[in-house]
Amino acid sequence: MNFNTRMRYYTEIELELMKDRVYELLEKRGARVDHNEILDRFHKAGGIVDFDTRIVKFPRAFIKEQVAKAPKTFTLAGREGKHAIEFPHPRGLFHTRTCTGGQNWLDPETGEFHRVKQENLVYWARLADRLEHIDYVPFLVLDDVPTPTADIYALRTMLENTEKHIWIQPYVGESVEYLIRLLKAAAGGKEALRKNPLASFVTCSLSPFDFKWMDMEIISQAASHGCALQMCSLPGSGATGPITAPGSVMLAAAENLVMLAASQVVAPGTPVIATSLQFSADMRTGRSLQSSVESLRQSALFVQLMYDGFGIPGHTYGTGSDSPDIDSQGMVERAMRAVMMAGSGAQVLGGAGQLETACSVSPVALAIDNEMFGMTKAILSKMTFDDDQMAFDELMDIEPGGQFLTTPHTFKHCREVAEPVNFTRSPRDSWAAGGSLGLNERIKLYLRELMADAGPVALPGEIRREMDGIVADADRNLG
Repeated sequence: MNFNTRMRYYTEIELELMKDRVYELLEKRGARVDHNEILDRFHKAGGIVDFDTRIVKFPRAFIKEQVAKAPKTFTLAGREGKHAIEFPHPRGLFHTRTCTGGQNWLDPETGEFHRVKQENLVYWARLADRLEHIDYVPFLVLDDVPTPTADIYALRTMLENTEKHIWIQPYVGESVEYLIRLLKAAAGGKEALRKNPLASFVTCSLSPFDFKWMDMEIISQAASHGCALQMCSLPGSGATGPITAPGSVMLAAAENLVMLAASQVVAPGTPVIATSLQFSADMRTGRSLQSSVESLRQSALFVQLMYDGFGIPGHTYGTGSDSPDIDSQGMVERAMRAVMMAGSGAQVLGGAGQLETACSVSPVALAIDNEMFGMTKAILSKMTFDDDQMAFDELMDIEPGGQFLTTPHTFKHCREVAEPVNFTRSPRDSWAAGGSLGLNERIKLYLRELMADAGPVALPGEIRREMDGIVADADRNLG
């Protein structure tokens, strides 16, 4: 029997049954796709398209063919190829991203709670750029810019303040053109962007089995320019998805395969990451929950099914809380989700820094998540079993009642431990002498020091002027 650090919810027979049922759903039930170009491409590639109802049915062989086209290894990177993110993770671990869609800001200094402003996004991008366990960065929802072009302003802000890979969540289909123009300007042109796509796009289903023009347009334009796609299904079990975990996960898997197929008929070889942000509907209040036991189980099952069943890297929330504050409940929920999703084999743990079911963000929470990700990596890192790691010679030589503190073996390995930055290990008297600071207070001091000299990305003046012109064009044409 093979023992490892990964948990599984199913046997091989159950895995094959779920895959078979997903294929059957797509073949017999199909999905609605509201995009003429994608419908035409599906039709020409072998999908069964009803152009009147816009329902597409996907033969099993057709889906398998599209899955085979999606690359199983690929690399995402930031500006000029920096901060490369390899899929699958070269050490069998996971990558991370910050929260997307957050509308509210919990200020780390004042504790003030308000809508996200550009100055907050500047701070957020620069902080994420400096945190060693954060791999890529979506933008937040800006409140102090024109609403029709808020995503375009947000991307320009990100490009000026982080060198890490950016995850773009367009707000309307018409803005995609301008978002890609910004990327081309920052990368140095169309071919430079194709060679090094410094951003990927998220595209979503409208559960159950519906795909808006906007999201198919994202696929069409992003894939055409060589950008990876992070496909996303967001069922709420008991509301927009089945209340049972396997049912909700099978819906998400089927919707992800529709988006995968769309990307491959547009541009074969487009990198894709299967994403499902699984929620559960609170049957008492109707609220969507991300940290309920049901949401955790569904999220873990989804990433396992997509990777084990279809060979596609899985992505889901890897942290976050339903609590509106950085409190004890939030700490428990964040830790449970991070360890459970990583242990279930998720390739990307998303949502760093989020509170209140991803409605709000906090730099303090982001710094805590960064440290928690580092500890989770250490927990899941592969162990080596040789005589040195088993300390066989030392165990053979030690006298009964002896000690290992002064041995060369301890000196050799003593710096390999996972050393926390902000988690205290002091006895109570030392802790009290330092002001009796809790974790949140220690993080605030850490942020002041970390961000004291955090500046913008060094961009040539002509690139900044070109991006300003693109934003002005968007304001004129979309506002």
